[in-house]
Amino acid sequence: MPEYKWPDMKDRSLLGKRVSRLDGPDKVSGTAKYCSDIKRPGTLYGRFLRSPYAHAKVVSIDISAAEKLPGVKAVKIIKGPGSEIQWALDEVVGVAAVDEQTAEDAIRKIEVKYEKLPHFVKEEDLSKAGKNAKPAAEQVTGDPDKGFQEAEVVVEGEYGIPVITHCCLEPHGQVLEWEDDKNLTVYPSTQNVSGMASQYEKPLQIPASNIKVRMNHVGGGFGSKFGADGWGIESAHLAKQAGKPVKTFLEREAELFVAGVRPSHYAKVKVGAKKDGTLVAWHSESWATGGLTGGGMPPIPYVVNIPNQRKIHTAVVTNTGAQRAWRAPNHPQACWLTLAPLDDLAAKLNMDPLDFFIKNINLTGPRAELYRKELLKAAELIEWKKKWHPREGCRFGIPYLGWPRP
Repeated sequence: MPEYKWPDMKDRSLLGKRVSRLDGPDKVSGTAKYCSDIKRPGTLYGRFLRSPYAHAKVVSIDISAAEKLPGVKAVKIIKGPGSEIQWALDEVVGVAAVDEQTAEDAIRKIEVKYEKLPHFVKEEDLSKAGKNAKPAAEQVTGDPDKGFQEAEVVVEGEYGIPVITHCCLEPHGQVLEWEDDKNLTVYPSTQNVSGMASQYEKPLQIPASNIKVRMNHVGGGFGSKFGADGWGIESAHLAKQAGKPVKTFLEREAELFVAGVRPSHYAKVKVGAKKDGTLVAWHSESWATGGLTGGGMPPIPYVVNIPNQRKIHTAVVTNTGAQRAWRAPNHPQACWLTLAPLDDLAAKLNMDPLDFFIKNINLTGPRAELYRKELLKAAELIEWKKKWHPREGCRFGIPYLGWPRP
């Protein structure tokens, strides 16, 4: 890697300087307006009837009672008879009404009959996945069999991280207002202002140039707010049907079920080393899910390019909401699946994990010297040598991340 040299402090314009945030005064004073604060003249409120089943077929729908309820301005069937529901709380019928309570009352008046279908939602135990398990091709580097034969110390274990929801303080949602049949203004809670118009273009059959997207502040996204989402598209249809702006922000339950998750990752890991701590072999059997698409292989072993590897990965299809990005996709999971077993190996070697990682620092590639300096500086700042001790209940570990990975 090229060598970088920072300019002298006196020549720096940003690093080491206090920089005032442009949105800071509005946020700390409470005057910042988020899209969930917006109420356009004549605003209606959108709500959705959601499937109570993780996998089902819609047999019949009766919306007549909801349509007759005073204050209801639009009702739209999203998943009609014969449609297949693939995860719990997926949208079946949308309603727009003069207030939230009326919209919720209308939802309760809709009658839907379902045919329940077999479902699979828990991927922790791969042996129970059956046909939902989709194994990928085995990946081999070097000679892992020989590597483990030469290893003097070996550890094996099972490690994992379940799916995690983003839990944005401002839930997913938007306000949609039609100026006329061909021009739409969207006030979304999004991380992707510049990319929103193109996502509404095709389903609404209007040019992206006719769609204005306005947002001043977002109440958290963490990788989960890049899409228009199904409820956004359907709310636009409801707004057009009613001839009024429609405001739809997910209830917290729906936010947790359908607004995306960081995918899970699990692995059975075997790793070997010499008595001096030199890493020589890695074997992993990993699996993950991100909903109907399964879950891709995490970049393991992470950062540390252990010689002699065998990796087997299985994507697990589940009847759950889809995965979304979260802090360098798949990297936090890969960090845990790699560094947890390496920490276990250091413990079996009776080595301080810091010494163990420094011992193998050259396996981290072109950033090896940078990682070495960072680890030693961090150890100095937190007084690692004074605080670390061999395992006795409470455990201290050393993680490090490198995204994008070299």
